[in-house]
Amino acid sequence: MSFSSEVKTELCRGRLDRPCCTRAEIYGALLYGNTFTSREVRLITESESFAARLPNLLESAFHMEFDRLPGEGERKYIFQLTDAGKIHRIIDAFGFDSRQSPVLHINFGLLEEDCCRAAFLRGAFLAGGSVTEPSKRYHLELVTSHAQASREMQALLADMGRQPGQSARNGSQVTYFKSSGQIEELLTLMGAPVSAMALMNAKAEKELRNGVNRRVNCESANLDKTVDAAQAQLEAIRRLYELDRVEGLPASLKETIVLREAYPELTLSQLAEEFEPPVTKSCLNHRLRKLIELSRT
Repeated sequence: MSFSSEVKTELCRGRLDRPCCTRAEIYGALLYGNTFTSREVRLITESESFAARLPNLLESAFHMEFDRLPGEGERKYIFQLTDAGKIHRIIDAFGFDSRQSPVLHINFGLLEEDCCRAAFLRGAFLAGGSVTEPSKRYHLELVTSHAQASREMQALLADMGRQPGQSARNGSQVTYFKSSGQIEELLTLMGAPVSAMALMNAKAEKELRNGVNRRVNCESANLDKTVDAAQAQLEAIRRLYELDRVEGLPASLKETIVLREAYPELTLSQLAEEFEPPVTKSCLNHRLRKLIELSRT
């Protein structure tokens, strides 16, 4: 099951207790569903949980049943209302004129309470929303074919302290979030705290993994530099032997040659500790540079 499906399953576990919130939820579903006109209401979903919730939602909100229910063996669940009397009752309840299109705008008068706004968003997400697997990227979107409803959804979210993005895709309007923090807050608000926690955990795991990778890459780069430097130093020492110039070097440089040859894998800090008494890293670095310079002259 995809993360988006898991979110919808969690959202559908919420009880239908308050009439105002029940109507707000189905209002969001209708505006973000497939068809909502004075002649037809049609909702199509692939979510088994939402398909089980829809008839109860319509019954609780308007005490009516769908004229068409999903048939057996259908890949998608299709719900439909064609009875003019039923559709006009719904349109009137949402404050529209049944002679006009009921999807021209969002009736903010029905969404004054915070609980109703949350229910409206839940319905919109169940009907026309999706959220990406958080281990891949952070993206939640609400898609509708009604441009005005989409613009007013953006205004509603802004009034709630959220700042979504807006775009058009294949003739539909998309309201989206790409911030993990805002997606977590929205999932919790709609009624999916477990999914919000799963997103937080995925984010923490991703950040931990990225941090480990950065440290490994940094350590690997440092190791490469250490190896390259040691090889250059050993090459300089071999050159000095070939030139028969080692015996004439000061005792400090001879000691440096002996220890570098004995411990070619050590870093400067580690090699400095092998001297008796130990020398500083800066002192050792100066000695090794001197050996390289002498090998070139």
